[in-house]
Amino acid sequence: MAQQFEDRFQRKFYYLRLSVTDVCNFKCTYCLPDGYQPSGQKNSSFLTLPEIQRVVRAFADCGTSKVRITGGEPTLRKDFNDIIACVANTAGIEKVATTTNGYRMAKQVQGWQSAGLTHINVSVDSLDPRMFHQITGENKFTQVMAGIDRAFEVGYQQVKVNVVLLKDLNHQQLPAFLDWIKHRPIQLRFIELMQTGEMDSLFERHHISGVAIRNQLIANGWVLKTRAHNDGPAQVFVHADYQGEIGLIMPYEKNFCHSCNRLRVSAKGKLHLCLFGEQGVELRDLLAQDNQQQALIERIQAQLQTKSVSHFLQDGNTGMTPNLASIGG
Repeated sequence: MAQQFEDRFQRKFYYLRLSVTDVCNFKCTYCLPDGYQPSGQKNSSFLTLPEIQRVVRAFADCGTSKVRITGGEPTLRKDFNDIIACVANTAGIEKVATTTNGYRMAKQVQGWQSAGLTHINVSVDSLDPRMFHQITGENKFTQVMAGIDRAFEVGYQQVKVNVVLLKDLNHQQLPAFLDWIKHRPIQLRFIELMQTGEMDSLFERHHISGVAIRNQLIANGWVLKTRAHNDGPAQVFVHADYQGEIGLIMPYEKNFCHSCNRLRVSAKGKLHLCLFGEQGVELRDLLAQDNQQQALIERIQAQLQTKSVSHFLQDGNTGMTPNLASIGG
């Protein structure tokens, strides 16, 4: 193995979030309220299967053990199963995850599992079909729920469900969500709304801290779980009376970035050191051929030495990210 990816703050990077498309078929209010708009840039094709293989191999060679395939909506790629297999068959990769809106899951999840997908996150911002439609712009609640049920049927032991916390829309639905996971092995993850360049006014209207939920959970006997080295940033709580778990992702909390263990590669082949970082570092020129692996690793290593100690979101710095779909959330 080459030298472990590590930055100047001694943070090690075990987790790659790999976007394979920025196209999405939902119109979530907090991400793409007007739907997907193509960038119109020249040479804007998404990473090919051989390019994906090379970038994943470089990360695996430097200690990364978990890859999350993201979008946009990653399942829109016709070669999605091939991408899963490519990542899963890379030496050193132990976890292959995806984040999906779940609208195709009921029909396709068995194929994903056969290809090597080990973990699934599904976005479900409300258990009320009308509110779900209002937030996502799509009347697909029934299909998404059927997809979650089907994932359990084909053998997944746990499904993670992402809920973006939105004041005055879904933040009062905690009792309904708790009831839903009481007898289901779902890790429900409440994610604080994050401010991006195009979402300033929406952020001001709908941002709410996860601290109130955390206090409520602790008061009701929920206990914090220990994180694994390649876990994401969620604070996960468990309760003896519940089969499910609750995760809280609170990027505005002090020291949120201290445990950062993940890097991002966009669907166009740029390395992003932070979801709220700058324009990204071009890797694609080193992904065209197999003989560039060492140069690819060295470029990533060098860029890691420029990674900031924090995203500085708490200071009102939203970085260069226009929306979360653009580099895979």
